[in-house]
Amino acid sequence: MSRVLERSQAHYRQALTRLPLGVASNFRFWGEDRTIYVKYGRGGRIVDLDGNEYVDYRLGYGPAILGYADPRVDEAAREGMQVGGVFALSTEREYRVAERIAKMVPAAELVRFSNSGTEAVMAALRLARAYTGKNDYIILEGSYHGLFDAVMWYTPMDKWSQVGDPEVYPYSQGVPLSTRSFAHFVQANDANQLEDVLNRHAGQVACLLIEPIMGNCLGIAADPAYMRAARELCDRYGVLLVIDEVKTGFRVARGGAQELYGIQADLCTFAKAVANGYPISVLAGREDVMRKIGRGVAHGGTYTAHSVSLAAAERTLQILDETDALARIARYGTSLREGMSAILRARGVAHSFVGHPSMSGLYFAQEPPRTYRDWKGSDYSFYDAAAKVLHDERVLCEPDSREPWFVCAAHDESCLKQTLKGFEIAVDKTLSAQRGRQQAKA
Repeated sequence: MSRVLERSQAHYRQALTRLPLGVASNFRFWGEDRTIYVKYGRGGRIVDLDGNEYVDYRLGYGPAILGYADPRVDEAAREGMQVGGVFALSTEREYRVAERIAKMVPAAELVRFSNSGTEAVMAALRLARAYTGKNDYIILEGSYHGLFDAVMWYTPMDKWSQVGDPEVYPYSQGVPLSTRSFAHFVQANDANQLEDVLNRHAGQVACLLIEPIMGNCLGIAADPAYMRAARELCDRYGVLLVIDEVKTGFRVARGGAQELYGIQADLCTFAKAVANGYPISVLAGREDVMRKIGRGVAHGGTYTAHSVSLAAAERTLQILDETDALARIARYGTSLREGMSAILRARGVAHSFVGHPSMSGLYFAQEPPRTYRDWKGSDYSFYDAAAKVLHDERVLCEPDSREPWFVCAAHDESCLKQTLKGFEIAVDKTLSAQRGRQQAKA
């Protein structure tokens, strides 16, 4: 049965009269004829305005780690409502949630709450600058740290001549070009380049801001040796290691990517999976650094540590910490990879996976990418074409190949069966279209 989007398209035309692009976030606009609007979500599935039911691997870019409308978390959130919202005062639950986080993440000696990943990373960068007395920072090519001016830079590799380093451009209009001078860019998994930048700019660099698993670049993962080298170099040059775990935190392991790599950050940030979709984020880190907050460093917010979000976070973290939810998520992710790989191998399509089974990136080349340049230099048109077919087959992945597939604890055998069936159809249709174009050129 073909997919119909009449109601979503009608709502788009209406929404466009009051909302730029007809949506509340640029990333939700998929074009005039393909933008969908959600009616509701349950477990590992969502239903749009036209009644199309999808197996969802976007999960809001990762927050719904237990699945949509998890009854345990929603019950806790309702209890949080009874507290009354926000008071410009604190509640007891802030300490309890901070205690749980500190138990799960050894680096989280002290904790502060915010509302979004962007807010948490903004606060981390401000704090690192204050603690070190330096203004510059290092970030990885292809990394994503939120929508604020300091980190909204990208390298359009299609303009790169393969000689020297590519130019860096602001990701958006309105970003002051003068702020570019504070940022230094390095490739993932190149400790020599990192050391060279630190050696040349050590007296100016406050921190290395890094995603060990790049949440907006396919899930490209750092080598363990690289992360150990980065930790040692930061210590040697007096630079803070700020690990952005907005996507990996409490997802790839109870202690996040830091647990996987066996390292501790000086500062770290969390958001997506903290409360199963309720808005909350975390800035945490070494006590001596965190004590600067309130002693020279400003941090706060009207809705910070909202009673509903805190209650949801307390229950979500308890479930992730005390049950086998993460193990089940990883098993499902592994089965998904194996099933997709079998389909591709049977058709002779070169491919590889990167990231963690709970947030996998699919790459159409035999060797997995190790840097943003690897991804940008690949032929990702196959993925882009297949994604559109997957949507028509009611399997929802991000249409941009840079975004990983996220798995939740509610994905089950029926989800897997539907996904692999849809994936097989998508691969075959994409291959057929490729052959048709090749024949037309011949």
